[in-house]
Amino acid sequence: MNKLNHVAFIMDGNGRWGQKKNKGRNFGHFNGVETVKKIVKKSFKLKIPIITFYVFSTENWRRPKSEINFLFKLIINYFRQELDTVILNGIKINIIGKINRLPSKIKISLKDVVKKTKKNKKIIVNLAINYGSRDEIVNACKKVKGRINVRSLSKNLYTQRLPNPDILIRTGGHKRLSNFMLWQLAYTEIYFIDKLWPDFNSKDFERIVKKFKKVKRNFGSI
Repeated sequence: MNKLNHVAFIMDGNGRWGQKKNKGRNFGHFNGVETVKKIVKKSFKLKIPIITFYVFSTENWRRPKSEINFLFKLIINYFRQELDTVILNGIKINIIGKINRLPSKIKISLKDVVKKTKKNKKIIVNLAINYGSRDEIVNACKKVKGRINVRSLSKNLYTQRLPNPDILIRTGGHKRLSNFMLWQLAYTEIYFIDKLWPDFNSKDFERIVKKFKKVKRNFGSI
């Protein structure tokens, strides 16, 4: 039975979900936060030590400014209201991506959350914000002192202290990686789900975990 250390999520479909409800894309993003809460809670029960959510990509700056502002405000307000609960539950928050290029309000908020949760040990929740895998790999190459190889490059990625994801789950029906963890996903088991992110639930997650534990993982061997 496969050991499960790290699950990553591409949370696709929030905007489309809101539009299907005739309430707009931002309504979908708002409800997507509830799904995040459910998945974190289920990860506790399944004893998964690390989860990563693709929150905002380097390409998402192409979206309408009003939607971007809503997303950032949603993140700020969530931690303003829930930080005490996050700390109480032993959740450590990490940010992967170009945090220093974010607007000052969300940058300050995220740095505060990382600082206040850094000693927590029950579960690590990585939030990929202003994240792009190609940029990550290029930046890692620039940081390497001496010869570039698999080991030296891995040590300079945002995820340098983390195991690579065992599972990637992408909701929303699209079968693509969208510039997410291209290096880290080399041997990850990938599950594409037709459900939009707000409709994805704990039972869906548990079914995928059960499938993963029975998969034969060869890592290039027989």
